[in-house]
Amino acid sequence: MNAILWRAADIFALLGGVILLLIVLVTTTNTSAFILDRIARLMGSGVSGLPGYEDFVQLSISCVALMFFPFCQANRGHVSVELFMERLPAVVQRVIDRAWLLLTAAMALFLAYWMVFGLLEARDDSAVTSVLNWPVWPFYIPGIASMVLWALVALAQIRGEVRHA
Repeated sequence: MNAILWRAADIFALLGGVILLLIVLVTTTNTSAFILDRIARLMGSGVSGLPGYEDFVQLSISCVALMFFPFCQANRGHVSVELFMERLPAVVQRVIDRAWLLLTAAMALFLAYWMVFGLLEARDDSAVTSVLNWPVWPFYIPGIASMVLWALVALAQIRGEVRHA
């Protein structure tokens, strides 16, 4: 089971990276169009930027921001302060570590719970982006899935499962 969780965390991070690259590509294209527009205006012409650029970036970044969390958890890459922990007995360190993992899982599930309500509200309100008229609610799904996966990875770590063990 843990191998499936680690693989899912890897896939989420890879998909997040692909979407991030798309954001960079679209941003570069849009910025280049603005530069070309400045040059073209000197010659009495114009070049337009990408319509709906802000819509795409806003919705994409909302997905990408959360897709890296499960991978980071699986690799124990979150920030931790071990200034006092290293002086405590190993048993106490394990208890505190498991308590923090439980708190992390609870927080991730809490966020997922409220994101479901956000999704339902956006769907019920028929919220769409201002330029592209894309529905907003489907972009909640990767974030909710990321939060659930993050919680599952943390719970697996409570049981003592380690990545690639």
